[in-house]
Amino acid sequence: MPPQVIKVAHSPDSDDAFMFWALADAKLDTGGLRYTHELADIETLNRRALAGELEVSAVSIHAYAYLADRYALLGCGASMGDGYGPRVVARSDAPADPRGALAGRRIAVPGLLTTAYLALRLYQPRFEAVVIPFDRIEDAVLAGEVDAGLLIHEGQLTYADAGLKLWADLGVWWLGDTGLPLPLGGNVVRRDLGDALLQQIARDLRASIRYALEHRAPALAHAGRYSRGLSDAHTDRFVGMYVNEWTVDWGPRGRRAVQLLLDRGADAGLIPHRVVVEFVG
Repeated sequence: MPPQVIKVAHSPDSDDAFMFWALADAKLDTGGLRYTHELADIETLNRRALAGELEVSAVSIHAYAYLADRYALLGCGASMGDGYGPRVVARSDAPADPRGALAGRRIAVPGLLTTAYLALRLYQPRFEAVVIPFDRIEDAVLAGEVDAGLLIHEGQLTYADAGLKLWADLGVWWLGDTGLPLPLGGNVVRRDLGDALLQQIARDLRASIRYALEHRAPALAHAGRYSRGLSDAHTDRFVGMYVNEWTVDWGPRGRRAVQLLLDRGADAGLIPHRVVVEFVG
């Protein structure tokens, strides 16, 4: 019998490449399943998951609020900002009260379903969002197209090289406000695949993450192909930020963080209804 093919969608970034390397290069025994990979930026994946197109996908935790009826959140695959996270940058030095100073400003954001956008709205609800692809935000800020930019992915490490100044780190703010890490992204699986298949997918993805962490050097060599010009040291640092023990399992504290973020989004009217988060595996 031919293997059952499962499509896994994730972003073309070094952390996701690291996480899924063992599956992509067939390093694991996945029994009767064979995994194929589709790559797209996270906001595109959020939108495709909304349409139910994807069997397994990386998504923003913000987007999961709109997907929970069709998808379950896997217990592995977390991208967690543990005292760090999306960063708001501008051309000028940060004022004494950057939170207040951002009110009314035009801020470039990487998508309206990203967790970075939700966190920024919780931090400062009164700004004008300008949606720009994540890899163009630094240039838009430098060109004066916007007053500030919300950076995700490797821009969190490289903004200073471009001459930009940090105004706010949303992971630092969230940790100080809640005592919890900021849950940015996760992996979801479509519920209609059935419980047995959901559990096997969860096991395979967790095994892929563990394999990469246990074989760090070759996994980083693979991830470096997706690092968009980062040095090897920066790639190692970035992967370490977002693929770690949180990624193996959310754990009780991580699960509380997911629920609290979505609860606060609902309380602020940024998410249309409360979501009770279910984790698989």
